[in-house]
Amino acid sequence: MTEVENTKPELPENVRVRFCPSPTGIPHVGMVRTALFNWAEARHTKGTFVFRIEDTDAQRDSEESYNQIIEALNWLGIDWDEGINVGGPDGPYRQSERGDIYKDVAAKLLEAGYAYESFSTPEEIEARNVAAGRPKAFGYDGYDRNLTEEQKAAFR
Repeated sequence: MTEVENTKPELPENVRVRFCPSPTGIPHVGMVRTALFNWAEARHTKGTFVFRIEDTDAQRDSEESYNQIIEALNWLGIDWDEGINVGGPDGPYRQSERGDIYKDVAAKLLEAGYAYESFSTPEEIEARNVAAGRPKAFGYDGYDRNLTEEQKAAFR
């Protein structure tokens, strides 16, 4: 190794790192690795390890998976400073419980002109993509960005 390759950057004190799995299956090695690395970084720098649950996929999320994640972390001795079952200043730490926060932020973005409402259905978006020669699943095309207030009112 050269001297440059062997030099590590200085880590800042008090880093804030997070682990935020989706409870959609059994814990796996990649999930555990991420938790372990972030936990170790927080402990090494005297920082904060935040544990948040990304339970926004109602079709696939399960309480069983949620409990398995917590059990796996406990079994491994990975503790957290802020988050699930511990609390903290930025809760709630289950994303499904943050709906009111997100609605408030969305309203502020709309009011400031940094976001806009979309009234397009998934089928309409897909049809426009096909008509424009794009892949069907290309995603939202910005169609509703410039609707007039009259047009928006008609959709509401």
